[in-house]
Amino acid sequence: MAVPVYERILQLLEAEGINTLFGIPDPNFVHMFLAAERRGWTVVAPHHEAAAGFMAEAASRITGKPALAIGTLGPGIANAAPAIQCALVENSPVIYLSGQRARVTEQRVRRGRIQFVKQMPLFENSVKYAASIEYADQTDEIIRQAIRAVLGGTPGPAYIEYPAHVILEELNVPEPVAPERYRLVNQGADIDRVKEAAELIRAAKNPIILVGHAVHTTRMGAAVKELALLMNCPVVQTSGGTSYIEGLEDRTFQYVFSNASIEAVTESDLCLALGTELGEPVHYGRTRYWEKNEAIRKWIYVEQDPSAIGVNRPIDVPLVGDLRGVVPQLVAALKDTPRAPAPGLAKFMKDGQAELDELAAESRTKSDGHGNLPIHTSRFVVEASEAFPKDGILIRDGGATVIFQWTYSQCKPHDVIWNQNFGHIGTGLPYATGAMLADQAATGKVRPGMLITSDSSFMFHIAELETAVRTKLPLVCVVGVDNQWGLEVGVYKRTFGQGTEETGTHWSKDVRFDKVAEGFGCHGEYVTKAEDIKPAIERCYASGKVGVVHVVIDPKANSEEMPKYKEFRTWYAEGSQ
Repeated sequence: MAVPVYERILQLLEAEGINTLFGIPDPNFVHMFLAAERRGWTVVAPHHEAAAGFMAEAASRITGKPALAIGTLGPGIANAAPAIQCALVENSPVIYLSGQRARVTEQRVRRGRIQFVKQMPLFENSVKYAASIEYADQTDEIIRQAIRAVLGGTPGPAYIEYPAHVILEELNVPEPVAPERYRLVNQGADIDRVKEAAELIRAAKNPIILVGHAVHTTRMGAAVKELALLMNCPVVQTSGGTSYIEGLEDRTFQYVFSNASIEAVTESDLCLALGTELGEPVHYGRTRYWEKNEAIRKWIYVEQDPSAIGVNRPIDVPLVGDLRGVVPQLVAALKDTPRAPAPGLAKFMKDGQAELDELAAESRTKSDGHGNLPIHTSRFVVEASEAFPKDGILIRDGGATVIFQWTYSQCKPHDVIWNQNFGHIGTGLPYATGAMLADQAATGKVRPGMLITSDSSFMFHIAELETAVRTKLPLVCVVGVDNQWGLEVGVYKRTFGQGTEETGTHWSKDVRFDKVAEGFGCHGEYVTKAEDIKPAIERCYASGKVGVVHVVIDPKANSEEMPKYKEFRTWYAEGSQ
């Protein structure tokens, strides 16, 4: 049977378990959008192509599969540029698909061509694979190569375009083959290396597991839990690996932002690193808190990209392969010889929880809850995170607000979505929409979401409130409002001292996000007292609408009192690298 190219692309992606599409349809894509919806896909049209790209990125994280974002030729795909760059730095396997005018237009010597630019040169350095479907019979090979590229080695984005006439051409092709028939799936590590790693783990006195971003994006929580229980040791998260594994929440704390994690790292004699680049946020595993036992600490590193081994620090046992293949190998190797609890495990768990309890109590001394003191950002985070719904998806966004969340958050969700490597603020609302819709499409369940953000970031893509309303998401956006770029105000103060004019960092105090939200069809709440944050969140969820809680926070505290800001700065400081 003859199949149009647009339908064949959908078939090939469906074979990989992909069933969501994000983008704004134009004449190049209306056939694909309609066909996708008829095939049962979740098709989402946001208000900006960058938002579509961010939604697709969040979809890839929550499903563990590649995702698809659409950008129409010219301005549409140009709008997607920030999301493409973000996917590259965040290691997210997103396929960006764009139309293009006929090649005869590209080759003519003309001026004044409408909606035309040579697109490939704009993106080929920001993706792992860039290609054009010039002929219909190239469809299978190019789509499959894109999937190989986005998932192989260090994951990342791909860009595919096609001249306008190609999408409607028809192909006589067989049914798509299963992924394992054309690419490497769940690659395991060398069996001798796995055995060597198991021996080092058994011999260690104070092992730790360092859990990174990829543990979440590969959806390997259950297998890593089994491994952690066999190793019976502390679990330390990187700043990107902030999604907690069910059943391990009480033994998992964040590197640097938890004192318990610092002690565990300092005293460790073996580190099993999973799904992390060992980059600046963990001081490359070499400097600061890693220095004390550097001479005796053994490193086991599970990494899919062989070219990454030994780059940021020497590795004793490299396990080259996909977490989905390697973690079960380690579990099998250790299953018959589980370790006794590491000496510091009980203290790690006790001290880590005690610190969170103390931080919650401390935040309440900074805001009395009755409006007599401004709402400190730490109190804002504590109250919002304590109201986080069970089994929800947490989305983080903002500058100073995120730094406060690292330290003060009182919830440990199994799914946390935020932009860590690139530091691109404004992604929160698109991330929330994309993650929640993709999760619903994959599981059939509707899970609540909470976005904890700040006013500066929320305004980037505030139009996507309408998308969330249209798709009926149980999402509550809790917005800390200080009417300024809080992080940047802090930089001015630290650079020039108090009293300096902070150029370009402040705006009108008349913006009311609860009222803006109501205009989009949301439930809005306005909060000036800390004790009212939780009830406002509860009313939002009870309303059955998308909720927006405008929380007035203390601008001085938000800019001057960021917790462990000096630690954060060591990610950039050359002396620590």
